[in-house]
Amino acid sequence: MKTPSFHPSRRHFLRGLGVCLGLPVFESLSPIGRALAATAGPRMAVTHSGAPLRTVFLYVPNGVNVARWQPTGEGADYQPGETLAPLASLKEHFQMFTGFEQRLGWANGDGGGDHARANATILTGARPKKTAGSDIRLGISVDQFAAQHAGDETRFSSLELSCDGVRKSGACDSGYSCAYQFNISWRSESSPVSPESNPRLIFERLFGSGKGAERQKNFEMRQARQKSILDFVMTDANSLDRQLGRNDQNKLDEFLTGVREMEKRIQKAERFGHLPDPGAEMPGGIPEDYQEHIRLMMDMLALAFQTDSTRIASFMLAHDGSNRSFREIGVNDGHHNISHHQNDPAKLALIAKIDQFYASQFAYFMERLRDAKDPDGTSILHNSQIVYCSGLSDGNRHQHDNLPVIVAGHAGGALNPGRHVNLGGNTPMTNLYVRMLNIIGVQTDRFGDSTGVLKTA
Repeated sequence: MKTPSFHPSRRHFLRGLGVCLGLPVFESLSPIGRALAATAGPRMAVTHSGAPLRTVFLYVPNGVNVARWQPTGEGADYQPGETLAPLASLKEHFQMFTGFEQRLGWANGDGGGDHARANATILTGARPKKTAGSDIRLGISVDQFAAQHAGDETRFSSLELSCDGVRKSGACDSGYSCAYQFNISWRSESSPVSPESNPRLIFERLFGSGKGAERQKNFEMRQARQKSILDFVMTDANSLDRQLGRNDQNKLDEFLTGVREMEKRIQKAERFGHLPDPGAEMPGGIPEDYQEHIRLMMDMLALAFQTDSTRIASFMLAHDGSNRSFREIGVNDGHHNISHHQNDPAKLALIAKIDQFYASQFAYFMERLRDAKDPDGTSILHNSQIVYCSGLSDGNRHQHDNLPVIVAGHAGGALNPGRHVNLGGNTPMTNLYVRMLNIIGVQTDRFGDSTGVLKTA
């Protein structure tokens, strides 16, 4: 095949870089394409008083010390496990579940890779294709499904947060792409939604940069610049269409879909007009202390809810397989190393310390939402449904059943916190997600590998 004579100019390419957009690698453009690649629904439900309903998914890695997490008793007359002591004063605001499973997290003939599968399946209920290449395939996650069907009521359809770096390619866990292990939110079966880990950048995204009135001015300037750059990128991309083969035209279509998503976000921001005032100072960036980092991210999420900037979010506190140490609480070895405890009492005690550390952060978030009021006088926590979970139960054996799951908040009265629900085992997590989707007004009876709607939440 003769190489087309089209030569993308340096000027046009640099325009694309202005919004972190680069054209995909096109076989039809041969060495030019390689050079470029090297450089590059229904209305959301509200409460009876009109307060918005929020939906959040919080993920913690590597399973738990099951014996010290497991609650005793059932119904309202129960006691959470000892590692959940930080949640004691909040017991009326959450319910614990035992018996949830992610059956597609098991090997099922694919061998190792349980940490990648834990992250990949937890919000999708879909089986990841075992590949470390670009041919990743999974499924849409519940937060993005909700955002696509009911996210137009706010300036941002959803927020995706993490305390890890962003990885969308490369090999991570036993032949699985890093995209599976570092992303729990997926816009489609081949498109993970990269989370943000810098609280300063989240603040700027939500409320603009600068102080006071400067924020609105800077925000409008940035919007105008992005619109101009997107126009240039679209012109360049459309001029390629006639010169590409069929495979490359498919790549171009995927690229243009991403550009159109950015255009929609800009148009939505314009529709909502002036930025809200969060009544808080901009964070300085990513702090060195892990607890401070987590809590700053939770503060940003709480501010997003208080200003009704979004109603849907996911927050991966760390990816499964994370080997972070916790020296501040006396745990010097890496979390992943310790999770393979082989029933060593000393290692199990260290896992319990880590579990309690994460429970403390969850308690902080719940208290933050409990103390923040909606216009009707109820708390944001009352008007939220929050899933706190891990994709493994016992990290030593890489178990994907009997998952540690807490559902906090009252969803405006639709949920029944203050109890322990024993499901008996082998209940898909996605049954819970169907219930949560219905609560926020997304009418569906299936999601992922669900077998029905969870009726006991």
